[in-house]
Amino acid sequence: MLSIHPSIDPKVAELAPGFRAVSVVVEAAPIVNPGVAAQAMERAYKAVESNAHEWADAHLAAWAETFRKFGVKPQRTPCSAEALLRRVKKDGQLPAIDPVVDLYNAISIQYAIPVGGENFEAYTGMPRLTIADGSEEFDTMKNGEPTFESPDAGEVVWRDDKGVTCRRWNWRQGVRTRLDAHAQQMWFILESLPEMPIEALNAAADDLVAGLAEMMPGAAISTELVEA
Repeated sequence: MLSIHPSIDPKVAELAPGFRAVSVVVEAAPIVNPGVAAQAMERAYKAVESNAHEWADAHLAAWAETFRKFGVKPQRTPCSAEALLRRVKKDGQLPAIDPVVDLYNAISIQYAIPVGGENFEAYTGMPRLTIADGSEEFDTMKNGEPTFESPDAGEVVWRDDKGVTCRRWNWRQGVRTRLDAHAQQMWFILESLPEMPIEALNAAADDLVAGLAEMMPGAAISTELVEA
């Protein structure tokens, strides 16, 4: 079984006491039930409409406050869950992208939790959540063209040995490690703050794992709780 063990810089732990995440590792199998993603998205929309989780607003507010702590204005660059929810509330739904991406976006929307999905085959070394010094490289797209930029010094980033894979904690993923349904080694990270009950974090991870297993029967899947 593929082994991925993300690490958290103690300085990040000081910034966000009580931060915890579930790491989900997948050795993929052929996708035979892509419709699982659309079903998950419908459940997510219903959860938003019914305000299914009484703690959800507090969880997103806690993420906004955490972003402010490292110099980011959450109104302009919100956490990934907040960004998705804004789009749903504005447009009513999200456009379909890819079965795997749509599935983890649905979990993010349903549980008001940032969820990242990465193609681990593109990684060099293990993922780690740390504080940038501003010299790192982050590959992205600008005006339709590939380009590199650097994070701000003091910014919280996910990275590997080669460079930054996600800026501003979970705001924008890089191109190099971007996940799609063709990836054979998938890594997901569900990130929560204490305002989200641990039971809800585990439920979100369980729903992601169940969806992946239904979508691609035969996939090998493992989970790990990661704490600061």
